[in-house]
Amino acid sequence: MAEISKRKRIWGWWFFDWASQPYHTLLVTFVFGPYFAGVAAEYYLTSGLDADAADARAQTVWANCMTIIGLIIAFGAPLMGAMADVSGRRMPWIFAFSVMYAVGSAALWYTMPDGSNMWLMLSAFGLGFVGAEYALIFINSQLPDLGDENEVGEISGSGFAFGYFGGLISLAIMLALFVEQANGKTLIGMDPLFGLDASMQQGTRFVGPFTAVWFVLFMIPYFLWVRDDGPTDKKGNVGDALRLLVKSISNLRHRVSLATYLGSSMFYRDALNGLYTFGGVYARLVLEWDLIKIGVFGIVSVLAAAAFSWVGGKLDKKYGPKPVILVAIWVLIFVCITIVSMDRTQIFGMSLPEGSGLPDLVFFGCGVLIGGMGGILQSASRSMMVRHTDPKVPVESFGLYGLSGRATAFAAPLLIGIATTVTGSARLGVSPIVLLFILGLILMRWVKPEGDQSR
Repeated sequence: MAEISKRKRIWGWWFFDWASQPYHTLLVTFVFGPYFAGVAAEYYLTSGLDADAADARAQTVWANCMTIIGLIIAFGAPLMGAMADVSGRRMPWIFAFSVMYAVGSAALWYTMPDGSNMWLMLSAFGLGFVGAEYALIFINSQLPDLGDENEVGEISGSGFAFGYFGGLISLAIMLALFVEQANGKTLIGMDPLFGLDASMQQGTRFVGPFTAVWFVLFMIPYFLWVRDDGPTDKKGNVGDALRLLVKSISNLRHRVSLATYLGSSMFYRDALNGLYTFGGVYARLVLEWDLIKIGVFGIVSVLAAAAFSWVGGKLDKKYGPKPVILVAIWVLIFVCITIVSMDRTQIFGMSLPEGSGLPDLVFFGCGVLIGGMGGILQSASRSMMVRHTDPKVPVESFGLYGLSGRATAFAAPLLIGIATTVTGSARLGVSPIVLLFILGLILMRWVKPEGDQSR
């Protein structure tokens, strides 16, 4: 078999970002998440709750779902990373989790507009989300094999940019051809494609199968051009994996920079995921946007994410990942404070005239910064982890990174759920995200810019 060139391997690796991004863009943030929030809110409204209480209950249900998913990922991620190291194989794991991604997303077609089966569909959503997140651990662990320390930041940034463009195109296709407005027409004024019934919101529900087909199609270049490196005939078992995991966690006490970086990223990545998870829900419940407006907001946000990720990769290459991470966190703290401080009637306590479009304009601006800074933060974080990765056990090292990113993945949705319940407000419910960003910012103080790799 002809050897696969480095350029093809990098492009194959980038195609995972392109293939998988729609789960986050279409399902978590801009289409399914807001659609589910609207369905759940209407379900609770017809059950006798008033509008504010129904909105708060819908956000709490979504938060509880994300809390459970976060716990599953947190407990499983590091063990699987260690298991892959003792077995020496990554591709079979990536394939298995890809199947979970495709099956879970495809099943969302059956989410009924009356909310009658919303718990079953949340389970399907969780299956796909867990598959996407577990696969990402193994994908990230392949980054050190694609270039040296001077290259990985740019490779990572370009991968995120490529992935965000995939999310952008998939979102534009959904809005133009499938997602129906109140009049039953799509954004470009046509009936949903394939004769889908707008009255049953089949165009919107098609987001599930569409995401699954997109993923399966665009994972082909990845599986053609990316291979396991090194020996793949190691013999290992769960006991070996657990011992390796315990040893790795124990060794963190000797690596202050790595330990504090994992702690920092644990908080700020959880906060960022909270923004992604609840941004569309906030727009639906607080600003009362329809799915088309949320989708257009998504296009703007994803465009910013793609452009900023590419620029962030260049800045990472020039200045290193730490200053890039710090700037992104500060900007996102400002954005969160702005979001919590406004609704349709006021902004930062200043009353607005009825029908004012200022909240919409401000939130669009926030969307640009969330997408842009979020893309930079994810890319630079992956690059910073490479600087702390033991080259002998890259998957296990990135398993710890996955653990840090998901160990408190339940915290943001749990805190948002509690805050929403206590305040009875979907707007004030997202305020805990600010605290998580601040905690991450504080811990970055002890992180060495060039890492502390064990060699």
